[in-house]
Amino acid sequence: MLWIRLSRVFRVAEFFEKLEKNIRINYLFTRIVKLFVVELYCTHTAACIFYYLATTLPSSKEGYTWIGSLQLGDYSYTNFREIDLWTRYVTSLYFAIVTMATVGYGDIHAVNVREMIFVMIYVSFDMILGAYLLGNMTALIVKGSKTERFRDKMAELIKYMNTKKLGQNISKEVERHVRLQYERNYTNASVLEDLPLATRAKISRKLYQQHIKEIPLFKGCSDGFVKQIAIRVHEEFFLPGEVIIEDGKTVDQLYFLCDGKLEEVKKYEDPETQGSLSTLDTHSSVGEISVLCNIPECRTVQATELSRLLRIDKQAFIDILEIHFRDGRTVINNLLEGKESTFRSDIMESDVIPHIEKNESEYAMRLNCAAHNGDLHRLRHFVEAGADPNKADYNGRTALHLAASNGYEDIVQFLIQGKVEINIRDNFGKTPLYEAIKNSHDRVASLLVNAGASLSIDNAGNCLCEAVASRDLDFLKRLLANGINPNSKNYDLRTPLHLAASEGLYPESILLLESGASVFATDRWGKTPLDEARIGGNKGLIMLLEDARISQLSEFSVCLERIEGKTQKKKCTVFPGKPWDCRDDRSIGVVLWVPQTIEELIETAKEQLNFTSGSFILSGNGGKIPDTSMISDTEKLFLAGEAQ
Repeated sequence: MLWIRLSRVFRVAEFFEKLEKNIRINYLFTRIVKLFVVELYCTHTAACIFYYLATTLPSSKEGYTWIGSLQLGDYSYTNFREIDLWTRYVTSLYFAIVTMATVGYGDIHAVNVREMIFVMIYVSFDMILGAYLLGNMTALIVKGSKTERFRDKMAELIKYMNTKKLGQNISKEVERHVRLQYERNYTNASVLEDLPLATRAKISRKLYQQHIKEIPLFKGCSDGFVKQIAIRVHEEFFLPGEVIIEDGKTVDQLYFLCDGKLEEVKKYEDPETQGSLSTLDTHSSVGEISVLCNIPECRTVQATELSRLLRIDKQAFIDILEIHFRDGRTVINNLLEGKESTFRSDIMESDVIPHIEKNESEYAMRLNCAAHNGDLHRLRHFVEAGADPNKADYNGRTALHLAASNGYEDIVQFLIQGKVEINIRDNFGKTPLYEAIKNSHDRVASLLVNAGASLSIDNAGNCLCEAVASRDLDFLKRLLANGINPNSKNYDLRTPLHLAASEGLYPESILLLESGASVFATDRWGKTPLDEARIGGNKGLIMLLEDARISQLSEFSVCLERIEGKTQKKKCTVFPGKPWDCRDDRSIGVVLWVPQTIEELIETAKEQLNFTSGSFILSGNGGKIPDTSMISDTEKLFLAGEAQ
């Protein structure tokens, strides 16, 4: 039962372990309480064992025990079993604590052999326990001493600088930086190195992303680009008068000012002489010209007060630009704004723009490969990374051309939603809609047409003639259904119907005639499709074309009559009153052009004749005319009213 109860000590250990991990409770206080409990528990256990050793001897031998033989002043512990329990416990605990704190022999000491053996074991254990307690207390007091760390770090740096003979100026600068960290309680970012990369990235974005967005150099850049910059930057402090970049040197770091002030100065041949050019405030960038153009800096930038800057290495920055090349263009444009012409030419000749152009070409090629293979996931990734979906390959074919020619509806839909150019032509004059029609992808063609695509072909006559020559009736039907003129001519001025008639292609001829092909079209030799059919000798085709010729002639006559009827203007003479009125009482009439509607004629006649009661038109024999088409040229009409 005793050993089972002793197992409770593990619960106490777990309890203190939880307290130590709880950041809301002071760690120093928790550790001191834990050490005190450990000491009290060990001495309590030893006191119980001491008392147990004394009570296990018979009453006749009580004087041969440590407590039975104990005499403290005038008080004797003979017959100790009759003494109250609290006094016995305090005496045992006192013996245990004194034995632990001393060598084991004092005013209370072991008397018999059993007690001596236990005291030896207990004192040996106390050496280990004492080392544990003292070591922990020392570590708690010394560990975390900022002054101690400062002194140790400063001593190591001074020793290093003296060994390397770096000089007094550098030594003072180093000392000022270390003192800055000490006085301002500055914590180095190296404490985050043990954290996972993803966690460190989240911390960096939280700390720096908002500031990076406000830097003019990155105005208009994507969130992905800004996040990558925020992840790669490092924080640095500069004291007043400290130089950040120096005139005439090529820098490998790009700086962004978070807090403080910087000053651009121009140094002259005399080291003591320098002139202030301008002051840089928060969100300014330093070193961008040298980093992006690979040219030496022409100015020196130094801090005028304690300043906090963010630094990113040149190679890391260039790597980000290569991935987000569209943002690279934006950065270059932002850099060109407000810069002198000399800087503009240096920027245009720098290595950055060729890098960006190279990556644009590579991404365009990868984008087209993804479109050709039907890989929507990769294509979407490239577009989100900044690849231009309108970028063409060496044949002038875009991703939309390739997706349409292969019938990838999902990719075509994605590109249409991305506002790509629908009617873009390749080097052969072909549009995406033509590719979809040519390869029998009707659903893709429908998507393109609904998005506003039109089938405009540079050499429509050649295209139709090729379709007829290849006897591809379906392709020909799709071309005609999408608005290609069936009377388009090739280089010999021959229409598709010429070719179909000469080859004796009856189905193609019917399709062309139904689509509006003319049998009167002539080629460069003056021949019509009917002439070609007669040369070929296909009687069925000859009859078809002759019937079409008669039909088209009749349609032409009707159309001509309609045109003449619409273009020939008629005039009439309108008198007020009715035709059976006395001629002597009749007023003077007015000659008018016959308008499109009878209402217009009535209104015009009323206005010209000043005849307000007129409401309808009568012919010379008294009949009411409801429509102007019933009026003949130079006819006499009468404007009459209901009351007349």
